[in-house]
Amino acid sequence: MDAIKAARELGKAIQADERYIEYSKAKAANDADEELQQLIGEFNLKRQQVGLEMSKSPEEQDKEKLDAANKEMQRLYTLVMSNEHMADYTMAKQGMDRLAADVNAIISLCINGEDPDTCDYTACTGSCATCGGCG
Repeated sequence: MDAIKAARELGKAIQADERYIEYSKAKAANDADEELQQLIGEFNLKRQQVGLEMSKSPEEQDKEKLDAANKEMQRLYTLVMSNEHMADYTMAKQGMDRLAADVNAIISLCINGEDPDTCDYTACTGSCATCGGCG
């Protein structure tokens, strides 16, 4: 089997993995939640307003406006993150990210000559630059 064919098979295995299935369901639920999408839109607009105000020189910034926008942005963030669908999505995404990090670690180790059957993809190398996150 050539490497490209093996990669396609790996893609199929990933999509059959329970973590991928849960992630896909959670993502679909998020996308279908109109209230959540409205909150996310409001949060993004408020974040842009904060960014615009912060990009001004300190003398030009309206501190009261900036404080109010920051408070509103924090309120919206809390509402977004407390939404049931967002909470499910966040958990499912963490599982998917861990799977992706493990798969990438194995591939990287094999590219560097490690044995595919025995390489320790969970070992920390100490370099956060190449790390998918602590598991």
